[in-house]
Amino acid sequence: MGKIFKYQFDLDSFWGILGYILTVVLVSWLISRVIRYIILLFIKNRKTDRYGKTSILFFRNSVKFFIGIFALIYIVLTIPTLRSKATLIFSGAGIIAAIIGFAAQAALSNLIAGAFIVLFKPFRVGDYIKLDDTRMGIVEDITLRHTVINNFENKRLIIPNSVISTDSVLNHTIEDSYILSFNNFKIGIEADIDLARKIIQEEAIKLPNVIDNRTTEQVIENKDQVDVRVIDVHPDHIHMRAYVWLNEPFLEFKTKCSLKEVVHKRFVKEGVDLPIPVNKIFKV
Repeated sequence: MGKIFKYQFDLDSFWGILGYILTVVLVSWLISRVIRYIILLFIKNRKTDRYGKTSILFFRNSVKFFIGIFALIYIVLTIPTLRSKATLIFSGAGIIAAIIGFAAQAALSNLIAGAFIVLFKPFRVGDYIKLDDTRMGIVEDITLRHTVINNFENKRLIIPNSVISTDSVLNHTIEDSYILSFNNFKIGIEADIDLARKIIQEEAIKLPNVIDNRTTEQVIENKDQVDVRVIDVHPDHIHMRAYVWLNEPFLEFKTKCSLKEVVHKRFVKEGVDLPIPVNKIFKV
């Protein structure tokens, strides 16, 4: 590029150097845009698994950064004035470099953490992950600096890579999309437990996304598709839990709500005792 613009820019004058720098920056920006667009087309037109898609997207996000660094080095090395002073500038800027290096620690740690996430794959683009009760959702993008999570309110959580890489992450879809959903119910202390269990099982298997995850041996032994257990007995209610297998983790909350609604209606219709709070009266 230096030879191409050699006779078009006077690299000994201020305006010539400025025009040359602007041209290099513009060409670098165009190259970055073209490469990122080609990568985007590649992702859209080719079927890749989540591991491959995550790596490609991270590479796409890295293109602009590395082309920018290359353009900066190229400008310094091809402009005679800057090239002659480069050694002096770099050797005499120890303190400035130290200050910049200290300020860039966070950015560098995010970059390294992002590379480690892509390399070791604790989660991928498209995975459903949970950090805590308020930070959960679908991984939308992994950039050089942060991970973007789209939560179930269609809001984006922007979490620095250095933070999320050191946090404990619950990944619902790292191996497959099947999940075991815990569904809790309360019935009255004198309720018919067998009837309540039968209602829960019948209503659960009617719901979409509920699957039969029993082994062949369990089917032969006629084990229940939905296991319903008594977890605890309290003074005012019996705590029961249904273990329901789903093939779509993103619809777990919706399925829980639907199951609670239909089971409650059946409880009322078939006379299953519901819990009544017990008020304790203390004599003074």
